[in-house]
Amino acid sequence: MRPSFSQRLYPYRRPLTWLLHGCLVPLAYLGAYELRFEFAIPPVELRRFFTTLPLLVVLRPASFYVFGLFRDYWRHVSLRDLANVILAVTLGSVAFVGLLYVTAHFRGMSRAVLVLDWLLAIFLVGGFRFGARIAREVQVLRRLKVPQGKRTFIIGAGEAGEQLLRQLLHEPRRTLRVVGLIDDDPDTHGRSLHGVRVLGGTVALPQLAAAHRVQLLVIAVPSATRAELQRIVERCVEAKLPFQILPRLQDLLAGRAKIRELRDVQLEDLLGREPVTIRLDEVERDLAGKTILITGGGGSIGSELARKVARFRPRRIVLLDRAENTLYFAAVELHRAHPDIELLPVIANVTNYERVGEIFRTYQPTYVYHAAAYKHVPLCEANVSEAVWNNIVGTRRLAEAAARYGVAKFVLISTDKAVNPTSVLGATKRVAERVVLELPYLAAAGTDVRVVRFGNVLGSDGSVLPLFRRQLAAGGPLTVTHPEVTRYFMTIPEAAELVLQAAALPEARGRIAMLEMGEQVRIVDLAEHLIRLSGLVPHRDIRIEFTGLRPGEKLHEELVAAGETAQPTSIGKVYVVEPKSHDLLTFRLGLERLAAVLRRGDDEGVLRGIAVLVPEYSPWPGSAAARAVAAAHREVTAAVTWHVTLRRRHTRHRSGRSTW
Repeated sequence: MRPSFSQRLYPYRRPLTWLLHGCLVPLAYLGAYELRFEFAIPPVELRRFFTTLPLLVVLRPASFYVFGLFRDYWRHVSLRDLANVILAVTLGSVAFVGLLYVTAHFRGMSRAVLVLDWLLAIFLVGGFRFGARIAREVQVLRRLKVPQGKRTFIIGAGEAGEQLLRQLLHEPRRTLRVVGLIDDDPDTHGRSLHGVRVLGGTVALPQLAAAHRVQLLVIAVPSATRAELQRIVERCVEAKLPFQILPRLQDLLAGRAKIRELRDVQLEDLLGREPVTIRLDEVERDLAGKTILITGGGGSIGSELARKVARFRPRRIVLLDRAENTLYFAAVELHRAHPDIELLPVIANVTNYERVGEIFRTYQPTYVYHAAAYKHVPLCEANVSEAVWNNIVGTRRLAEAAARYGVAKFVLISTDKAVNPTSVLGATKRVAERVVLELPYLAAAGTDVRVVRFGNVLGSDGSVLPLFRRQLAAGGPLTVTHPEVTRYFMTIPEAAELVLQAAALPEARGRIAMLEMGEQVRIVDLAEHLIRLSGLVPHRDIRIEFTGLRPGEKLHEELVAAGETAQPTSIGKVYVVEPKSHDLLTFRLGLERLAAVLRRGDDEGVLRGIAVLVPEYSPWPGSAAARAVAAAHREVTAAVTWHVTLRRRHTRHRSGRSTW
């Protein structure tokens, strides 16, 4: 295709810009003389003009260069560019007056000429820029007369909506044709933005969309709260039209996304929690140049953690997992994105004492992020010994190896289910917390130990979201355990960032770090949102069935246990919890007893052992776990009673009041 005239001139753009400004300077100066002397310049003033003109021709372009006027993109000139023009012209005029004074040309110089020259220079230099902008806008208006692209409504007439509309209007080949704006602010109704009218609020969206034959809705309210976004999505579903959304506000501010990169609305958008800002400088100082071992590296949390870690230039990342397929794909993705980092995928089981020791001896990790765990509540209830073996024994063996080989920092990833646990999963994770925080070998080795506790991770392997999506693809129904069951939710990237931030936070050493999770979300609301995002209506197009709470499940989760206090840190919305003090000897003996019954494969004995280690563990009434725990509590009570009685008898015997 033959290049346009502007394209052919592009290589010469900068010399032409200098030439144009070189012509405007004497033109403005001459105009100032003509206006001052009413187009009849006296000979003496004409000689003064030619004498002083060379000074101005040198100084004015120099001031333009200082303010970058030769680099301006005239087609997108703005008020900021006009301010730069005024400052550049003013600097040139001040320098010109100073030089006139030094060279003795200032005497007899007309003050009006200097003022008029300043005004005319601003008018001509700024006028040419805005003239180019106007010419471009005229081209845009001509294109608007030709129907092109999908008929689109932009929901939101604020700053983001204005930027999106401006970019869409200036696209040479428009894929979207904006035929109206929708905004809930009544003051905007009836007004126009770049020639496009604000037609009304979201309440009338279905009717307005039908009247204007709209084909697509674009949500341009990146600062909307969860409730506001949910309401907008409901209106879009009522209109029975496809809808998209701008990138998240934090992505726009961080430069990770552009204003016109539209995408489908995701369930994470409807959570509406403010993200925690990670302190990149602290994390980079913490990780740069180190060897990082991540267990569970093929899982959703472990692999995302590896992606985040890789951004901070570690020397080596060791990904450990027992599942070869997920580990392989996580390693391939990471190596492609960061070929300069040494990446070592390792197949291993954290319960294998010899294998874990070999890995630490070979790779000498500086930091360990322990994300490997069984996390599915019903499966852990049905496989008690395996859950304890993996979550408790595996954590202990990993921590022992970390102490033996001088690991500088050990971070355990825990869960809110460890707080007042009602499930085997929660109880095992509570014991794992105690293992790394209370047993002395890590502290004796000088290892910095910390625990990170957070709620459900939206979209992670084993979470409710993948299940809902499979059920939705099959035509429903979506199954929810209870109409009022609620959970704390966070996204996978946010969970990984919390782990990194907690690992770098000085206040979190030897403590439990957690995120302020906001309000708990009803699972049934989550299911309804997912159905709406698919363009369907809950309870009409797709049914939701309630199946009843399963053994080990709570109706509502907790973040802080009785006796624990959450204290603020230097990072907003990140808190630390001081762990409760316990009898260390009793805890160590309880672990040894638990290991003994594990070797026998006695699930009931394992449950009793857990109950001794976690006194607050209270499983479902009537379940086998509840009977085992009750028996364990009776045994402990009897043992304590016997011990107290023995002490009393011994005291009486020594005082002579009683005999054995």
